Parts: sequence; structure tokens; C-alpha cells
Amino acid sequence: MQLAAETLAARRGDDLIFVNISFRLTEGDALVLTGRNGSGKSTLLRVVAGFLRPEKGSVTFTNSGGRTNRRPSEVSHYLGHRNAMKNELTIAENLEFWRSFLDDGSQAPTASIEDAAEAVGLGGITHLPFGYLSAGQQRRFAFAKLLVAHRPIWLLDEPTAALDTNADKLFAALIGEHQRKGGIVLAATHQPLGLSNVQELRMKSFAGGEAGVWGA
Repeated sequence: MQLAAETLAARRGDDLIFVNISFRLTEGDALVLTGRNGSGKSTLLRVVAGFLRPEKGSVTFTNSGGRTNRRPSEVSHYLGHRNAMKNELTIAENLEFWRSFLDDGSQAPTASIEDAAEAVGLGGITHLPFGYLSAGQQRRFAFAKLLVAHRPIWLLDEPTAALDTNADKLFAALIGEHQRKGGIVLAATHQPLGLSNVQELRMKSFAGGEAGVWGA
């Protein structure tokens, strides 16, 4: 299994955010994106997730059989700044929706809703409306949706935002377990995640001319 980016460039509105970004990740690998705000970390994640079209370059996914017929977005979990949960629905209802919506059709084992809640340290409260929870609890359950549906690639944008130190360690352990099972992780962060088998890509705001994108 492999996730590869080749000479990516991306634009937001009229602004060219980055150019010539390439990486290659295989089973169990993690790539951490660092850099100041506005350097392109979130934009790169959104390009890989398929939310933004690159100005140049490509992102490909190759499965364990060597086939490249699935887009990375079809095999990726994306955890952005927003939790993507409905406040008026219960936690269980939210997670059940994501279980169905994100199912990749594989037979890979997944956690039950209650087991996912236990895994993020909040068992026994899935009957509550999501909107009743604190910001930290909401972030934990947003992460829990990665556990109830299998996808081999995790795209994480500041995954530990609004969390305390204990939760940071818990998330690092869950991400590490995903890696040990052969999963791939691409994460943007301002703080260490304590991961193993990890590479770092420091993003820098692009300040060059348009010619650099096309090699002219």
C-alpha cells in the first residue's frame, strides 16, 4: 500500500500557497506537516483528501495488490478543524451515520460505537446529544468516528486541538495502533504527537513567481 504525491502545487483563491511538494508513504508510515499558520499545511491535507484540486501534480493511492484504481479520497479519513457532527443528534446517532457513510466496503474489523467511545475515554455517554458536550469531549468523539469505519489513510488537521495532555497521549496511542496495523497517517500539527516511524515536512509559504509552478 502506498500514498504518493508528485510535484504538487496548490492555490487558494488568487494566492499560490505551495509548489513542488512530493512524498511517498507506505504501510505504517506517518508524515507530520509543520510550519507557521498560513504555510499550507491544511491546504495540502485538503488536496490529498480531494476537497481542493491541485494547481499542478497528482496524488495517487496504490493498494497492497498494486492497483491504483481508487482515489485517495475514497480510502481516507479526514479530521479537520471542525468536528463534523450534528449538535442535535446523539453521539451514537452521529457515529452510526459516519459508520455507514465512510464504510469502504472492506471486511476489515472496526470498533463498535461503544467500543469507540471507550477507546477515546468517554464510554457510557453515547446517548447524550453531541451539543451537550464540552469542546474537549466533542473533539474526542470526532476522533472516534475514525474507529467505527475502516479507512487505511488518516488525514489529521490539528487532531489534538482543544485537548489536555492526557487526551494527547491517548490520541497518540490510537494513531500509533493504526500505524501498527499498516495504516498511513498524514497530520498537520503545531506540537509533537509522539509518533514512531514518522517523517517531517516543514511547510513554507510560497513567495516565488508563477513561472516556478510550470518550470518555465
